[in-house]
Amino acid sequence: MTGGTPRRVALITGVGRRRSIGAALAVGLARDGWDLVLTYWQPYDDRVGLKRSGDDPRAVAELCRDLGASVELVEGDLSDPSIPARLFEEARTLGPLAGLVLSHAESVDSSILTTDLESWDRHFAVNARATWLLIKAFAEQLPVVPDPGSARASIVALTSDHTVDNLPYGASKGALDRIVTAAAVELADRGVRANVINPGPVDTGWMDDETRAWCTDATPAGRLGTAEDTANLVRFLFSPAGAWINGQVLSSNGGFKVG
Repeated sequence: MTGGTPRRVALITGVGRRRSIGAALAVGLARDGWDLVLTYWQPYDDRVGLKRSGDDPRAVAELCRDLGASVELVEGDLSDPSIPARLFEEARTLGPLAGLVLSHAESVDSSILTTDLESWDRHFAVNARATWLLIKAFAEQLPVVPDPGSARASIVALTSDHTVDNLPYGASKGALDRIVTAAAVELADRGVRANVINPGPVDTGWMDDETRAWCTDATPAGRLGTAEDTANLVRFLFSPAGAWINGQVLSSNGGFKVG
């Protein structure tokens, strides 16, 4: 940005791996002139075992800095209810936040019969409770505006329809959907618009060849989604051109499983 215009600041969760939707979101918003607070939790990435290096968060931050963004990296376990408020405290070094992108997740496959209580509680703590607490902390640092029609701040969260044999993940993502769409109404007086994106199947390193082939065959667009597909939609929703879209759960999935 030029001419002394204040830069906008966004917080993005779930930027632990270079090969992730969160990383593409960070790079995309950096291209659009956003300064960024990027959060991650390395023990989760280690636990799920997807390909990564210990330097991935810093590598993503450097890519964004090369694009002109100021970047703060903050590690925190979102299953801890004290972490969301701390993230916003640390984010203040870059200025008031105008954007919040929720791309974090707890996702460990289990079914109705195989899910244990600890896993169920952790999924809801990370995917639902942390979403509420992050949105709450975001709203609390925004002033009430005289004209709610002039949207000043944006929230976008990522969701999923995957519930069968991934029960606590899908159920907690359903709760996330309701929390975010409620924010579109409850936070209107702070100039907030809030939306949810369901990106469909995106291979960020979790697919085997059979899954990749099945998902491609089930997508009328003829290919899998990419992290950049999701990032492009978030960039649109964060732009003035996307200001009329609010309170929606949007499928951006190439027609996956339509009909």
